[in-house]
Amino acid sequence: MAFATQEPVTTATGNHVPPQNQGNSYLMPFILVTCLFFLWGMAHNLDSILIPHLKKACQLNNRQSTLVDTSIFFAYFLMALPAGAILKKWGYKNSIILGLLVFAAGAFLFVPAANSRAYEIFLIALFIIGCGLTVLETAANPYAAVLGSPATASNRLNLAASFNGLAAMVAPIVGKLFILSGKEYTPEQLEAMSESARLSYLAGEAASVKMPYIVLGSVLLLIAILFKFMHVPEVKPQSDDVSIKGGFFEVLKRRHLSWAVVAQFFYVGAQVCVTSFFIRMAQQGAGVNELTAAEYLAVYGFLFMAGRFVGTGLLKFISSQNLLSIYSVLSVLLCLVSIYGEGIYVIYALLGLGFFMSIMFPTIFALGITNLGEGTKAGSSWIIMAIVGGAILPYLMGTIIDFNGDNIQLGYIIPLICFVVILFFGIRGYKPANN
Repeated sequence: MAFATQEPVTTATGNHVPPQNQGNSYLMPFILVTCLFFLWGMAHNLDSILIPHLKKACQLNNRQSTLVDTSIFFAYFLMALPAGAILKKWGYKNSIILGLLVFAAGAFLFVPAANSRAYEIFLIALFIIGCGLTVLETAANPYAAVLGSPATASNRLNLAASFNGLAAMVAPIVGKLFILSGKEYTPEQLEAMSESARLSYLAGEAASVKMPYIVLGSVLLLIAILFKFMHVPEVKPQSDDVSIKGGFFEVLKRRHLSWAVVAQFFYVGAQVCVTSFFIRMAQQGAGVNELTAAEYLAVYGFLFMAGRFVGTGLLKFISSQNLLSIYSVLSVLLCLVSIYGEGIYVIYALLGLGFFMSIMFPTIFALGITNLGEGTKAGSSWIIMAIVGGAILPYLMGTIIDFNGDNIQLGYIIPLICFVVILFFGIRGYKPANN
């Protein structure tokens, strides 16, 4: 992995970094940014545990449980443009610190939410986390892309995002050990309990989320302090195309960016749909309990991480758009297996989706901001705003499931449609208008 460019880079302070020193000056910032990918990966992948867990603890239906996704991902939509403005005014370092602090505030709010077993407070906490993540990702994704040669931007993003994949494996293990209890009761069994026993059970389920989120918030504060006192260069994006201005709406005239926004909307929606209903799909499709389902979810996370590393290696031999297209076709086929398959084969299909979805987000992102020049930060905001797909499509999936007798498999038609859209982006949408 090359972190150095062939020409001197001008930092925000106007200092020139000689080519031979750029590798060293970029390495530590890249490592710090990679840590951020892991942290926000933990937040997102704990949602896959929270949805079935809070459904049980707060007695929700499928649509209500997906409001976990709606809260956190709707924040991306509302905060993307403000986050872009913050990034443009404050730069990468200060924007990252702000994102970490807001993220931590939301994590700590889980304590009063759990104490009161108030689903509304959980949703507010998740919305605040989403706001922090928006600022964080708006800054960190393009920062990873510009820390080196533009030709290897997609490779760097995939490498950093591999640690987001590591979080996809770690989060279900944390969820199994510290959040999920393995105790499940039917509505009839709960009704047969005494009032005090029922309330004690539900309160205990809600309380189990406190410790993981206290630890997460504390780590975020420590990382923010580290960023504050460590030198992080404010690198300007490099591009041969200097005609693009930084206006938020101006950059959307670039066809490949507009299609990247659409593709990212459907990709995030697909990923969140798959992970949000993974545990319940495993329970319903293969007849396993929630703790065993969480173990399969950890395997899914491992394959997601492995897919990132394998994808990073394949990008040395296959173009980003071609690899994206191949993985999209395979994901469509796996969705068909998950819809029409039976038993353990349904779980195998979901595990396969973890592997083939792995490179999609960073690849779409890198293709979308190609040659935007000064519009890179604005383009980043638009792609991050597209993450609102994670707020809308899971709710639609939950509605389909509720309206079809709790048939989880039928709901997977939503991810299938999403991968068809991503396939179009990989074949044609990524191309600039003048190609």
